[in-house]
Amino acid sequence: MSCLASLLSCPASLVPLLASRLPPPKVNIFLNFRPMQALYSILIPLGEIGYLLWQVILNLRFVWKDRKRVFYQLAHIGVDSIPLVLLVGLFAGAIIAWQGAYQFKGMVSLTVLGGQVARVIFMEMAPILTAIVIAGRIGASMTAEIGSMKVTEQIDALRTLSIDPIRYLVLPRFLGLSLMMPVLCFFAVCIGLLGAFGVAAYFLGVSYQTFFESVRDYFQLSDLLGGLVKAGFFGILIALIGCYKGLSTQGGAQGVGHSTITSFVNSAVSILIADFLLWIILF
Repeated sequence: MSCLASLLSCPASLVPLLASRLPPPKVNIFLNFRPMQALYSILIPLGEIGYLLWQVILNLRFVWKDRKRVFYQLAHIGVDSIPLVLLVGLFAGAIIAWQGAYQFKGMVSLTVLGGQVARVIFMEMAPILTAIVIAGRIGASMTAEIGSMKVTEQIDALRTLSIDPIRYLVLPRFLGLSLMMPVLCFFAVCIGLLGAFGVAAYFLGVSYQTFFESVRDYFQLSDLLGGLVKAGFFGILIALIGCYKGLSTQGGAQGVGHSTITSFVNSAVSILIADFLLWIILF
């Protein structure tokens, strides 16, 4: 305070001299280091998402009381998404069959096409494509819906009414995605096999018997179960990221748009990273 009073009362010529005697401001050099800033910006959201998951786990005891909201989310996420998942799965299976035939040309007989295409669909394409589609359709809409409630102070109103936003908003969506993603993935597997068979039968000359005998010969239950487990884990990621981005939205309508975009981008990147890690663990 004495230094500040001296600066205010002294002539202008003495200001630089007195200012040089002021104590230097305290600066956190660790956080100003750019790699540390990047690490800090990653770790803080991860910790907050982990805390959100813990809050969801604590509220699982209210599932039966909140079953109406849970069933609504199951229908909205699962039933309403089936047409889009079937469309994507059909063409994904057809593309994989074409690509497999191109790779096998001149090296491997097409009699093994069905089995190899089936394993690719079971383990990789069905879980990944289903998760990306659901992240765009459901995850982004979750963020937009919860974000709109956040910027219009509806979430604060829920707290005023002694209603836990985690239980009311996050828990039904979390359960809906984690339970319906394996179901949607199974639909994608079935329709993907049909799409692959259509290409193999009508364009590559592979008979029905040859194609599905190959599927039977190369089929392993662990491949299918591993893909379904991956789909369930992807659903958990999409729900947590979508709800977290919605709850942390700021800045009005522009903030809602930004949160919606970052929600999908972060979900897609997280799905690919998790797929790599789960592939190491499961297969």
